[in-house]
Amino acid sequence: MTSSSADANTNTDYPIDPPITDLPIDTHDRGFYDGFSREVTIPGKIIVSLIIMWAIFFPVRAMETLQVANSTIIASFSGWYVYLVASLIVVCGALALFPQSGRLRIGAPDEKPEFSRFSWFSMLFGAGIGIGMLTYSTGEPLAHFASSPEIIRGQVEAASPEAVRSAFKWTFLHWGFGAWCTYALVGLAIGYVAHRRGLPLTIRSSLAPLFGERMSGISGHLVDIVAVVATILGVAVTMGLGVQQFVAGLHRIGFGDWLMVADGEGTLTASAAAIVVALVLLVGASTLSALSGVGRGIKWLSNINMGLSFALLALFAVMGSGLYGLKLLGVGIWDYIVTLPANSLTLFTSDGSEAGDALVQWQLDWTVFYWAWWIAFAPFVGMFIARISRGRTIREYVFGVALVPALMCFLWMGLAGGTAIQLELSGAAGGEILNTGISDQLYATLAVLLTPEVAWVVSGLVVVLLMTYLITSVDSAILIVNTINGAGEEEGSRRYHILFWGTALAFVVGSMLILGGIDAIRITMIIGALPFSFVVVAMCVSIIKAVVFDLIRKRHGVPSTAEACEEWGKEATAS
Repeated sequence: MTSSSADANTNTDYPIDPPITDLPIDTHDRGFYDGFSREVTIPGKIIVSLIIMWAIFFPVRAMETLQVANSTIIASFSGWYVYLVASLIVVCGALALFPQSGRLRIGAPDEKPEFSRFSWFSMLFGAGIGIGMLTYSTGEPLAHFASSPEIIRGQVEAASPEAVRSAFKWTFLHWGFGAWCTYALVGLAIGYVAHRRGLPLTIRSSLAPLFGERMSGISGHLVDIVAVVATILGVAVTMGLGVQQFVAGLHRIGFGDWLMVADGEGTLTASAAAIVVALVLLVGASTLSALSGVGRGIKWLSNINMGLSFALLALFAVMGSGLYGLKLLGVGIWDYIVTLPANSLTLFTSDGSEAGDALVQWQLDWTVFYWAWWIAFAPFVGMFIARISRGRTIREYVFGVALVPALMCFLWMGLAGGTAIQLELSGAAGGEILNTGISDQLYATLAVLLTPEVAWVVSGLVVVLLMTYLITSVDSAILIVNTINGAGEEEGSRRYHILFWGTALAFVVGSMLILGGIDAIRITMIIGALPFSFVVVAMCVSIIKAVVFDLIRKRHGVPSTAEACEEWGKEATAS
C-alpha cells in the first residue's frame, strides 16, 4: 500500500482498503548488474548453468536420472497437471462470464486499448503457436490416428477411417482451451495489477494482491527465479522441436546426408553435428536480433512469419484436402466441446493390464507433457500478452486470448493434418508420411502432395519460416527473461546478459538433444515446470481476490486504480 492510500484510510471509515499501488524491487545501480535484481539474476544463471554442466559432464548419470524421474516424479504428479489445467479453464470462464468481473478493465476504467483488434489478434497468434504448429499440425493428428485411447482400448482400428474422428478430438484437446486459458490466466494476473495498479510488469507482481509487500523481498525473488528457469526450459522444448524440424528440412532440400542419422528404431533424426551447426546459426541470429532491439528485430521478422504462415495454410486449403479438412474442423470442434469436461478431468490409471499401462503412458506422453509445456511457457507468453492487452475488459481479454488462437490452431490442424491423413487413407502416401519421424512429416506430406520441384520450393519456404519463428521465439524469450531479472524494466536488458541467456539456451537445447533427443528436453521441462505450477495456483487465487476485492471497492466508493488512489490520497491530505 502506498503512503497516500494508508493516510486516506486513517481518516475514513471504509470496510476495505485501497489496493497496493507500489511494489519496490531492489535493483543494482552500477556495474555489470546495473538495472538488474542480483537476487534473481545470479541464482537463475547458476541453476541453468548447473543443468548444462550436469548434462555435458555427466551424460550417463543424467540420462539415468531423467529415466527414473520419468517413471516416478512425473507419474506421481500427472494428476496435479491434469486437474490444475482443468481448474484454469473454469476460472477463466467464470471471470469472463460473470457480468461484474467481465466488465472490469485491465487499466483505468475509461482507458482505450493500445492496439486495434486485428493487430492484437495477430500478435496473439504469433505469441504461443509458431514452431509448435509447424511440427504438430501434421504430427499430432497422425500420431493419434495411429494410437489413441480408443485404439488402445480396441474400440477402433489404428490408421483406419474410424480412427480419424478421435484423432482430432484429442488433438484439439491439447491445443484448445487448456493451452490458451493457462496463458490467459497468467497474463491476466500480471496485466491486471501492472496496468490497473501501476505495479512492475513482472511475475511477482501478480501475487501482490495475495501476499502484499512481502513480494518485494525473498518470496518475490524466489517466484521470479522459478519463472526464469521455467521459461528457459519451456522455450528449450520449442527450440528443440524447431531445430530438429529445421535440420530435417535442410536434409529434404539437399544440404547433405550428414544432417540425419538413423536412431535405434530406424527413424531418421538430426545428427549431433547438424544440431550444433543449427544452434550456432539460429541462436546467433536470435541473439543479434535481441541486441538490435524489438523495433528492428522482432517486428519485421514477425511480419515475415505471418505472411509465410498464411501462404502455407492457403496451399493446404487449395492444393490439399481443403473440403475434407474443413469437415474435420467442424466435427472436431463439436466433439471437442462435447467431451471437454470429461476429457479435461480424466486421469488414466493402470489396472495391471497391458491396455491399462498403455493408456497411462499415452497420457504421460501427450496430455501431461502438453500441460507442463504450456505452464513452463506461460511466463513468457503471459508477460507478452499482458504487455499488449492494456485497456481491454476482462471479458474481451479472456475470449480473445482463449478463443481466437485456439480456433487458428484447429484450422491449421484440420487443413494440414487432414491433408496428411487423407493422403494415407487414399493410399497415395503409402505409409511415407505416417512412418517417418514427427519432425519430417510436414515435409513428407508436401513431397506426396506436390511435384518434386514445387515440393522443394515449398519445403525451402518452410525452412525459412521455421528459421524466422525460431529466431523471434528465442529473441523474445531472452528479452522476457531480462525483463523479469530487471524488475519489469526493459531498460535492464544489457547486451552481456543477452549474450549469456542466448548461449545458455543453446547449450541447454544442444546438450539435451545430444544426450537423449527431444525426450530428454521434455522430461527436464516437465520437472522444471513443476515449481512454477504452484506459482500458477497462487496466481489463480490472487487474481480472483484482486477482482472480488475491486468489485467490493467499487460498491463502497473506494478507489481501485493507481490514478484514483493517488487522487484519493491527495484529497485526504488536503482535508
